[in-house]
Amino acid sequence: MKYEVKPAEKSTVKITITFTPEEWAEANNKAYVQNRSKYAVNGFRKGKVPKHVLEMYYGKGLFYEEALNLLYYDHYGKILEAEKEHFTAVGDPALSLGENFSEENVVLIADVPVKPDVTVGNYKGIKITKYEYTVTDADIEKEIENVRERIAESVEVTDRPAQMGDTVTIDFVGKTDGKEFDGGTAAGYDLVLGSHSFIPGFEEAVVGMNLNEVKDIDVTFPEDYQAEDLKGKAAVFTVTLHKITGKILPELNEEFAKKMGSDSVEAYTAKVRERLEKNAASRSLNETENSIITEIAKTASAEIPEVMIDRQCDASLQRMEYNLMYQGIKLDDYLSYIGSTREEYKKNFEEDAKTAVLHQLVVEKLIELENITATQEEIDAKVAEQAAEVGKEPEAYKKSMDPRQLEYIENDIKVTKLFEFLQANNEMVPAEEK
Repeated sequence: MKYEVKPAEKSTVKITITFTPEEWAEANNKAYVQNRSKYAVNGFRKGKVPKHVLEMYYGKGLFYEEALNLLYYDHYGKILEAEKEHFTAVGDPALSLGENFSEENVVLIADVPVKPDVTVGNYKGIKITKYEYTVTDADIEKEIENVRERIAESVEVTDRPAQMGDTVTIDFVGKTDGKEFDGGTAAGYDLVLGSHSFIPGFEEAVVGMNLNEVKDIDVTFPEDYQAEDLKGKAAVFTVTLHKITGKILPELNEEFAKKMGSDSVEAYTAKVRERLEKNAASRSLNETENSIITEIAKTASAEIPEVMIDRQCDASLQRMEYNLMYQGIKLDDYLSYIGSTREEYKKNFEEDAKTAVLHQLVVEKLIELENITATQEEIDAKVAEQAAEVGKEPEAYKKSMDPRQLEYIENDIKVTKLFEFLQANNEMVPAEEK
């Protein structure tokens, strides 16, 4: 076997693999042995028919496809390994045969999408926005109030109208132009008033309704509503209120603090502050790093293969599916409601996917340009830190790790160093304090 690699259009390489007649004969015989039991010929036991007899009955090329598959799987991975310093495959190749195929001229052509080279403009000495988020006493009070809301006791209300924060059980029938529309009708629906689950104006209109009251609510669907046939349309929902469930919040006292794992209200408040400040620092770092790479990427360019964009879109769709799942909603049900399919909806992620892939490629290119590395000492320190978090000895923890985890740690160290370098070598302009 011999092969030749040539660059092709839009971040692909063409690998032309030529096999000797002997290699082809061996692969064809192997394909015959693996597949002969699938075919029957009168006068022979199944699986015992000679190869030349099967080819006479079913055609000379009976085992060609399987033989080509065997040659491909035997050699393609080895070629990628041998060429890993020159290119990185990012998707499955498109396979085709060379011209004038015969048993003496077996040529397999693989058009392989590869990680593109990136052209990066100026990435030092430029102005970049830096974000800094702080935590106020009001933030802490709001967070504690949210916790009290979450663990509040639910009680059925019979002596007052519905108000914001209540959960109401309702029936509703929605109509546009006097006709009911798909997805606009439900019975026994539990709605948290103030959750913004419904279109603007709906929940506000339910506030003030009494038990067993029937009310027509006039609303208008937003211009950017998911369902095309409802965008910007006026609608009337006939709502019947069956039940009001309110909340009794726990008092902010020592009993509450102990329930939250602290000895006192002061200790619990300090714990909340610490958590919020940690989140604020993380958000500040993430948004600053995103600001840095967004600014640098403005002058970067790359011919990104479609497979990389498609893979990023798949990841975004999967995250959306998980988020819906946590809310008790199936993605397919949601897509059915808005009249879309998975493939159609994936297109909504394309622009963000292109940006995300380009940003990742720019990060990798800058690490390469600045020759940023992670030392073994730095990797071991990170491993020890993770081991301490799970109460294990570093060496035992390291032995139990998947090699990909170590690769992730190494890459994470490089990325951290890169952004430290970029902050030090650019003019970081503070954003308005948030």
